Amino acid sequence: MEKRKAMKQYRLPAEWCEQSGVQLTWPHANTDWAEMLQEVQYCFVQIAQAIAQREKLLIVTPEPETVRKQIEGSVNLDNVVMVTCQSNDTWARDHGAITLISDGGNRLMDFGFNGWGLKFAANYDNLITEQLVKLGVLEGEYCNCRNFIFEGGSIESDGQGTLLTTTECLMSGNRNGTYTQAEVEAYLLKHLGAERLLWLDHVYLAGDDTDSHIDTLARLCPNDTIAYVQCTNKEDEHYEALHAMELQLKSFKTRSGEPYRLVALPMAKEVIFDGERLPATYANFLVINGAVLVPTYDTERDAIALAQMEIAFPDYEIIGIDCQALIKQHGSLHCVTMQFPKGVL
Repeated sequence: MEKRKAMKQYRLPAEWCEQSGVQLTWPHANTDWAEMLQEVQYCFVQIAQAIAQREKLLIVTPEPETVRKQIEGSVNLDNVVMVTCQSNDTWARDHGAITLISDGGNRLMDFGFNGWGLKFAANYDNLITEQLVKLGVLEGEYCNCRNFIFEGGSIESDGQGTLLTTTECLMSGNRNGTYTQAEVEAYLLKHLGAERLLWLDHVYLAGDDTDSHIDTLARLCPNDTIAYVQCTNKEDEHYEALHAMELQLKSFKTRSGEPYRLVALPMAKEVIFDGERLPATYANFLVINGAVLVPTYDTERDAIALAQMEIAFPDYEIIGIDCQALIKQHGSLHCVTMQFPKGVL
């Protein structure tokens, strides 16, 4: 009874909870970015600059001196923590520690990462969190949960006991194939200290390797608000799925039984690269202390998305960051970051 009671005191905070810092796992020549390394590193510098102006920035890289030269003069080095560590790729959202908070301290959940259902190698990435804890870079009770495959991009939390996810991702056969949906839900409610889990059943984003991570489609925001991707063009391949998603979001109720306040983000303009549509999305934003970093794609819809984000986060500075480079490897801004609550970094 005591052990179960102790587990319940931990909870997964909302992303807008006060942060101690954000992790970036830096791109290098042995990642999939090799053919466009300078382009993507420039994007990472822009993200790093915005974060380090407001809080600590943890950079994980096998080449610390090379990265230091890239960020000197533009990034506040006083707020940078550099750690030498091998990595397969750069998607810190999915290999980074998922932190729970409590009145008595923090808990660092190190879930298994298997390259989004065995699509890509993740042997180095899967060990990063444990190494950071052993080095004393991250502070908190370490919990090895790598026998359960689970990525940070697949879950949203309001910090008050409600989680949001997608059925397609969590029930993917190459993640936790022996679990039923009821078992997955029970596991997450227990281990993330939550009371309820809202499942989105109708989701789709062309070019997405993650099996529909929630952070590309619908995001929990302050004041019982959900920002979500809205597709209004009936000729767009996304229309049917995202219209059904919108209807399901309208059916969801808050803990007090009221409908959520919905803020529609525009469907990003179609981006084609090497003959394939890329998963450009404005929902892949990052909340940091006092600001929201929003991916942009150099189209007229960027301004609409930024204006809508001001509605979802009225007390925050809204900052657009050009993420055309990131989507060439099928991810965006939130995907390459992982925030840590106060007292962790």
